[in-house]
Amino acid sequence: MATFIAELVGFVVVLFVLYRYVWPILKRMMDDRQEQIRRQVVEADEAEKALAEAERRHDNAVAEAEQESSRIRDDARADASRIREEMAEQTEQEIARIKQRGEEQLVAERDASVRKLRAETGTLSMDLAKRIIAESLSDEDQKRASVDGFLDDLDALGGSGSGTRQPAQTGGGVS
Repeated sequence: MATFIAELVGFVVVLFVLYRYVWPILKRMMDDRQEQIRRQVVEADEAEKALAEAERRHDNAVAEAEQESSRIRDDARADASRIREEMAEQTEQEIARIKQRGEEQLVAERDASVRKLRAETGTLSMDLAKRIIAESLSDEDQKRASVDGFLDDLDALGGSGSGTRQPAQTGGGVS
């Protein structure tokens, strides 16, 4: 029994040493570990809330980005339509301007052609008149008839009251 008591006293001494020196350290380590786990649980809850908030913000950002891209696409379509209309209007204006310029050129060319034809007609008329006069005045009888006709026309225009004219003398002739 003495061994039993010695073992019991040794056991109590070991228990006392464990309770006095080891137990507070173990208790502190367990409390620290429990506190650490509690903090991790709180942090996990906060992280879960932050994740939910981040997902919500992400979803909002995606929705806003889709709305923005839709708005940009609509704006681009409107701009393309407006540019297309402006280009069509500019094209119509350019066509009208080119058409007007062509008409002006045609008028100018027509006027130039008319002036050229008038000049040529005048020249040809003068040449023809010279030939006709030369032919008609080459004969004495035709000379007299031409002069008489001219004088009769003058009398008719002048309205002289005599109504008749004395024939020109022959031989002294007008040339």
